[in-house]
Amino acid sequence: MKQPKKQTSKKWIHVGLIITAFGFFVLLLGADPSTFNLDRSPAVGFVQSATFSFGLAIICMGGYISLKASRKASYEQSLVEDIGLRLIGTGYLVSLVSALADVFGLGTQAWPSLPFLGPSQVAGVVIGEIVIAIGFAMFIPRRDSPH
Repeated sequence: MKQPKKQTSKKWIHVGLIITAFGFFVLLLGADPSTFNLDRSPAVGFVQSATFSFGLAIICMGGYISLKASRKASYEQSLVEDIGLRLIGTGYLVSLVSALADVFGLGTQAWPSLPFLGPSQVAGVVIGEIVIAIGFAMFIPRRDSPH
């Protein structure tokens, strides 16, 4: 009877990895549309920022699904893993707000003008992605856990 539960877990791990790969494709489409012959402007604008922010959200969701499915049903999540999960969300929020700062009215360009991704916004996105990576590293289940 335990075997079907393991099959379901493996299925969700694969689903999470497929979602993550799709999210990477969307992020790449937003970050460098010239790879797909879709570049229409030399500047990075709202559509590109929104697209790679959406791709990053899909990557975070797929990673969460995969790592959550890799745990046993009786696994009790540790405090470090809880903090890692919150760091994933915080890092995504930092990246999102940094990428769309002009749209939210926090950037150097006012909304009626064309928003673009400046150097300080790029630094914010990179810092958010580093925080996401640290969160995922903390969210990985430990093998030597007694649960």
